[in-house]
Amino acid sequence: MEITTVHLVRHGEVDNPEGILYGRRPGYHLTELGKTMAEKVAEGFSGHDIRTVITSPLERAIETGTPTAQAFGLEIVTDERVIEADNKFEGIDVNSNRWQLAHPRFWPWYSNPLEPSWGEPYTDIVKRMSAAISDALSVASGGEAVIVSHQLPIWTMRRFIERLPLAHDPRKRECSLASVTSLTFVGRQLISLDYWEPAAQILAQAKDMVPGTSSAQTKKPETPDEI
Repeated sequence: MEITTVHLVRHGEVDNPEGILYGRRPGYHLTELGKTMAEKVAEGFSGHDIRTVITSPLERAIETGTPTAQAFGLEIVTDERVIEADNKFEGIDVNSNRWQLAHPRFWPWYSNPLEPSWGEPYTDIVKRMSAAISDALSVASGGEAVIVSHQLPIWTMRRFIERLPLAHDPRKRECSLASVTSLTFVGRQLISLDYWEPAAQILAQAKDMVPGTSSAQTKKPETPDEI
């Protein structure tokens, strides 16, 4: 049977001077460092058999996937199913002062952290990501597909694959900026999961809203909001 690999790539560093949780908001592009990260990803795929590059419709994902698509003479295919997870905290500078998240106005959002009640249910993320991966397997059968997505969808999918609880501590996500989570299949059967960081040498220069286990710094706004 044919061996096919689907690479789940997280986007590079985002230009976000306000330090807000940008979520699905349009208009957030890569920084110059983020563009370098995207180039590192493309270099990391040198010698691979990339047959399709699929990205979230958000600018930062498209810009991350572009160097790889160009390297293999491919057109970017955007897919809503690999977009960032929806989140009620979108637009808030959540890293400016964590105590603001304890404000009573947010209490109703914490009613069910296992769902989670403040955002898109983990099970919905798994469903849409699984469908996108399944289609990518068909398109790239016998070769490799690249899907450029976002930290939470990729990490949620990984926990599902590893049969771990979907609810988790964001600080423990192994999904750094411009990282690659590679899923290898024989036919439709997953046989291996590998994680690698093409931009590892420059991660310490980056700022990330949710660094997880990454060496990137935590992104904060220059002027924190009042509680």
